[in-house]
Amino acid sequence: MALRLYNTMSSQVEEFVPLRDREVRMYACGPTVYGYGHIGNFRTFIAVDMLQRFLRQSGYSVHYVMNITDVDDKIIRNAAQDGVSVQQYTAKFEKAFVEDAAMIGIEQPTLVRATEHITQMADFVARLVKKDIAYRTEDGSYYFRIASFPQYGKLSKKDFGGMLDGARVDLDEYDKDSARDFALWKAPKPGEAFWDTSIGPGRPGWHLECSVMSMEELGETFDLHAGGEDLVFPHHENEIAQSESLTGKTFARFWFHVRFLLVEGEKMSKSLGNFYTLRDLVLKGHKPSSIRYLLTSVPYRNQLNFTFDGLKQAAVSVERLRNFQQRLSTGTFPSGSNPAMQSLAKDAGDRMKTSLEDDLNTAQAQAAIFEMVRSANSALDASEIKQDDVPALLTALEKFDEIFAVLKDDDGAKMKAVFDWASSEGREKDISAELREAVQSGRFSEAEIEKKIAEMETARRGRNFKVSDALRSELTGAGIVIENTKDGVRWRRK
Repeated sequence: MALRLYNTMSSQVEEFVPLRDREVRMYACGPTVYGYGHIGNFRTFIAVDMLQRFLRQSGYSVHYVMNITDVDDKIIRNAAQDGVSVQQYTAKFEKAFVEDAAMIGIEQPTLVRATEHITQMADFVARLVKKDIAYRTEDGSYYFRIASFPQYGKLSKKDFGGMLDGARVDLDEYDKDSARDFALWKAPKPGEAFWDTSIGPGRPGWHLECSVMSMEELGETFDLHAGGEDLVFPHHENEIAQSESLTGKTFARFWFHVRFLLVEGEKMSKSLGNFYTLRDLVLKGHKPSSIRYLLTSVPYRNQLNFTFDGLKQAAVSVERLRNFQQRLSTGTFPSGSNPAMQSLAKDAGDRMKTSLEDDLNTAQAQAAIFEMVRSANSALDASEIKQDDVPALLTALEKFDEIFAVLKDDDGAKMKAVFDWASSEGREKDISAELREAVQSGRFSEAEIEKKIAEMETARRGRNFKVSDALRSELTGAGIVIENTKDGVRWRRK
């Protein structure tokens, strides 16, 4: 079975075949760096991360580009209010995005900044003007002539017949179902940041930025363009119009859009008090691995209801996977193999692959790995797993984690980084008791825990119970649960 994805352009699931054999060129709309990223943003970024991980796992070479929007209406306004340059204002939030993406397991794509492509953007506008597709207004701004592109609306499936009125819209973002000439280049207003270019002073419009950067990095036609569902109109519709008008070629062959999430059954908004950045959740004491797991638990085209009960259950699920991996890695097994376990591991791997090939069905992939874990744990309890079965089961886990990225036990270090950031920003009051406890319990790395347990066991065997008990208490106080089993001492974090 080949990878099949829902293509927003065709409104159906199609076999994904790149233009170049085994080579995928993909572009995702990244953050506009005027604040900290919220969990809705990161649901999209994680879904695209999982797609590119699965493509690589499937043997494709992937050139994955993401833009950093470091100039737009909000950024210009906020930088002016703070009395700093655009670059000074955005640097802080770009750094935070890169840190947050790493914290939640996103592999960094090639990042491109809008402000580093101003010259190319001005040239793009000049070429559109030469073709009479764009025009200059008296104030020095440039607009795209919607009437010049009859296919406008083909991505969003909006019917703009009879609505091509020639009126202009100056905002980067707008909600009305109107086909209006949109700004490609904005002349500076008094006090605004601007760049001097061949077409005059000003700055690019948001839609122009992505067209120029994606085509510069990936070519005039590339394989896949991704983003949140809110970008279909007008942003991606406008990208298509300006790009295809200039080149006469298909801009992107597949369009991959991720649905919004709800929070406790409601739309996320600051007015409802349910607007959470990734850092907000960590400050409440939730592990980055739990957040990532929950955000991947529902297929990307389905609406995810983000709840705190669900986040707690995600933490339990991640811990169950880690404990199973540790049981296999540290246990003692008789020689030989059990065909049933070999078959269990193979079936789990096959089902995960088939699920992900089916429009990236992450829920079914998670179900496949947990069915394997449940059966294998029962076999472990019954001493039915042999030495030669362990590599196959561990390989299935590794294949799962190549996509889901939750098994590495590094939450403590990541949470401490957020703790330190909050302290340095004067946000001590936002640090929950749960985070303080998590930071304390995370003071031991996995290697340090193993070392402490080995020292505890050595002391116990030497009947030095005072030292043994002291080491156990130290570990327990740091949130480490220690269990004595027939295979020896096992541990897990609370």
